[in-house]
Amino acid sequence: MQLGIKGKRALVCASSKGLGLGCARALAEAGVNLVMNARGPEALEEAASGIRRDFGVEITTVAADVTSPDGQAAVLEAAEGVDILVTNAGGPPPGMWHDWEREDFIKALDANMLTPIAFMKALMPGMIEKGWGRVVNITSQSVKAPIPVLGLSNSARAGLTGYVAGTSRQVAGKGVIINNLQPGIHATDRAESLDSSVAQTQGISIEEAKALRCTTIPAGRYGTADEFGATCAFLCSQHAGFIVGQNILLDGGGVNSTM
Repeated sequence: MQLGIKGKRALVCASSKGLGLGCARALAEAGVNLVMNARGPEALEEAASGIRRDFGVEITTVAADVTSPDGQAAVLEAAEGVDILVTNAGGPPPGMWHDWEREDFIKALDANMLTPIAFMKALMPGMIEKGWGRVVNITSQSVKAPIPVLGLSNSARAGLTGYVAGTSRQVAGKGVIINNLQPGIHATDRAESLDSSVAQTQGISIEEAKALRCTTIPAGRYGTADEFGATCAFLCSQHAGFIVGQNILLDGGGVNSTM
């Protein structure tokens, strides 16, 4: 399927590895030029070089922490006039309800709610002026089914989801389409870290920890960054103009819900 977005320009945040990189590669395969961002310059340049080699698109890289004012300013300067925005940021640390103080919630809100909102507010006026734009926010399956030890993430990402629910319907008529992707477990560095932790805690191998987690997933496996990226690219395509303000699970069936 031709996505109809060749020659457009996208900002993909946190795109040096994992799901962000999967989204960047899928958009590049569709002919989209990229602004790629991550905190680590070496991994970012390596990822960008691979995409240039494989797909021949134009790429601008900005190594910056987008949760900081200076980082946001640097990325937004490079991304001025983009047609597509993919927001993404790692989640806050796990814990229990009695562990978190006000400062912990402020950090989580800054990273996983207020930063995506700031990028939408800055970049959507240009999309509205052109009459076309796409925004995809990478959130989490925990918005649909909260994970007790991830209360900071549950709270911040739910706040972003509420913001998108209203805002998406205000801008859809101007050609700007906003949706959220809710990943479950995928074969990324984050999954390896989680499996390593389980293996150490339970005294089992990493392979056994992964197999144990897979028993909780109806699909029986972890997702891949490539298939996640392909879904993101479709939501950024010309074919997605009637999908407005939706929260799309990519979790292999892990969340047991009718709706």
